[in-house]
Amino acid sequence: MDERQLEAMVREVLQSMGQNAGKNSNEDKAGDGQKLTAKDFPLQEKRRELIKSRTGKTLDELTLDAVMKGEVTFADFSIANQTLEYQAQIAESMGRNQIAQNLRRAIELTSIPDEEVLSLYNSLRPYRSTKDELLAHADHLEKDYNAVQCARLFREAAEVYEKRGMLNQD
Repeated sequence: MDERQLEAMVREVLQSMGQNAGKNSNEDKAGDGQKLTAKDFPLQEKRRELIKSRTGKTLDELTLDAVMKGEVTFADFSIANQTLEYQAQIAESMGRNQIAQNLRRAIELTSIPDEEVLSLYNSLRPYRSTKDELLAHADHLEKDYNAVQCARLFREAAEVYEKRGMLNQD
C-alpha cells in the first residue's frame, strides 16, 4: 500500500469519526440525561470530572510533577472535543449561540493539521483570496475533514466579501 492510499484511508476513517461525533454533538455528553447548562460553569469547578485531555487524562493528572516525571507529554495538554462540546452546550444555554458555534467549529478544526489551519485562517483575511479560492477551501474542508460548520463559514465569507468588495481580484 502506498503513502497516498494510506493517507486516503486515514482521512476516510477520520471523516467517518467526525460524522458519528457530529450526529450526537448536541446530545447528553455528561452521562446524566441532560445537556450542560450555565449551572455547570465553570467546568473546572462545577464538573471537574468531565474535563479530559484529548488523550484521556484528567485535570488532576496534568501536573508539573507529572511533567517532570515524564508521565504526561505535550499531547496530553490538548483539549478533548467532548470538553469543547460541553463548553458549547453551556454557551448555548446562556443564549450565547455565536460562542457555541465557534466552539463547534473548533471541534472540527482539531482534526486538521496546524499548518493547514494557519493557511486557511490567512486565506480568510480580507483581500487575500478570490471567491473561487474560498469556495474551494469550503469544499475541501467538507470533503476531506467533514468540517461542515467551517465550510459554511468559508461560503458565508465568500458571499460577504463579494458584496463588500473584499475579495482578491487576481
